[in-house]
Amino acid sequence: MIATVGAVALGLVGIANALMPDFGTQRDAELLSQSLTRFGVKSDVPASSTASITQVQAQADPTKLATLAKGLTARVVTDQAAPNLDMMVLWPSAADPQFLIECNETDDVTQPGLQRINVSTGQTETIVTGTIDCDPVEATPWGTIVFAEEANGGPNGGRLYELLDPMNTTGVTLDRATGTFSGGTGAGNLVARPALGRLSFEGIGILPTGVVYYGDENRPSQGTPGGPYFRFTPTQPYDPSQGPITDLANSPLVSGSIGGLRLGKRSGNTDYGQGTESGLGTWIPVPPAADPDLRAQAAALKLTGFYRPEDLDLDPVAIAAGNVRWCANNTGNESVDHLWGETVCLTDGTIAAATAGTSTPELQPFVIGTPELAMMDNLAYQPGRGNWVLHEDGDGAELTPARNNDLWDCLPDGNDFDQQSDGCIRIATLNDLTAEWTGGAFDATGTHLFVSVQHNISGNGVILDITGWK
Repeated sequence: MIATVGAVALGLVGIANALMPDFGTQRDAELLSQSLTRFGVKSDVPASSTASITQVQAQADPTKLATLAKGLTARVVTDQAAPNLDMMVLWPSAADPQFLIECNETDDVTQPGLQRINVSTGQTETIVTGTIDCDPVEATPWGTIVFAEEANGGPNGGRLYELLDPMNTTGVTLDRATGTFSGGTGAGNLVARPALGRLSFEGIGILPTGVVYYGDENRPSQGTPGGPYFRFTPTQPYDPSQGPITDLANSPLVSGSIGGLRLGKRSGNTDYGQGTESGLGTWIPVPPAADPDLRAQAAALKLTGFYRPEDLDLDPVAIAAGNVRWCANNTGNESVDHLWGETVCLTDGTIAAATAGTSTPELQPFVIGTPELAMMDNLAYQPGRGNWVLHEDGDGAELTPARNNDLWDCLPDGNDFDQQSDGCIRIATLNDLTAEWTGGAFDATGTHLFVSVQHNISGNGVILDITGWK
């Protein structure tokens, strides 16, 4: 009798829940109703575009490559750059973005690898030719540029390079076999940095002391974990009070040590392996070598693997407070595995502790991918609001029906009980099923987002300057 009464009561609760509006839908509607105050746009883009414009249309008006949230507009910075432009850095600074220094992700060594684009005129010049899949590029605290290759791992994998004086270096050629530069103007301003090892470089984050965080864009295979994250600690840390360097020999990237992230500290740091993909961890020393193959070391040292680590950005608010925090995307695999991807964030104590090697890293999920927000690749921190804009590099063109890649604007974590973003809305969608968003970077005001429409139907590199945030 008691069981029957209980069953009836549960049934009535179930009926009541069924009659109530879906709470998740209510939550999403509440978020969208605050799009202006939370995200600075009048309204979101309600769905991914299924359109794919023609080459003629794209060449006539490259802004037609994208549909933006209400309130946002786009200006074409250039539509005549190399076609596979990926990550970019604003030069001489985000506060004074006169130029974009940008990687061209191509495996054709005869094509431009690193380009310089005038933000006002769109004039484009090639700095370096000869790289394979140039992808990440960052400005350093000591006034140089670093760029690296997304070439496959192994002893001939991608390498990181450093550039002094990017405004007066043009038409230089890289010899990948020797890691040397020649020809053009300013070849002496470039050097390879083998101390950081070989892998498939994607995201790069550089602390004021010269500590560098980066990942290997690798996927798991037959039980071998995917790409891990690494930390390079310079032998001679940089002192920010010294100002920009004038000689590459004085860079902190000349020499140092590398540690690989291994999560799991229970039972004397032995609680690692499949099943421990977040939480506290340690930096496992990579054996010293002249030009280490970090992909091989990842397997040998049983580092924590992720599904194709992509872009990585420092949290400037944490850095300004003297703490280490960065967020990064792990792409996943959309069409085959329904592994939608994720954004994760890592803390590593204070800058001083991370530089001294005494910090304890902790990695936690920030955004969990969905069928709508899948295979996030690049990301950009928005100054002022503290939001993160995630760029899709998904398999939407292979789905039925096909859909385009989107830009998603994600809130920071608030004072609730979790450590994840408080919500994301779609702020842009492409109208080109052949293209993806890459390389987005905000200026210091957080009101200009420079972003590439990579390998788009026009056949040329297109950079947009998106504005209109309130």
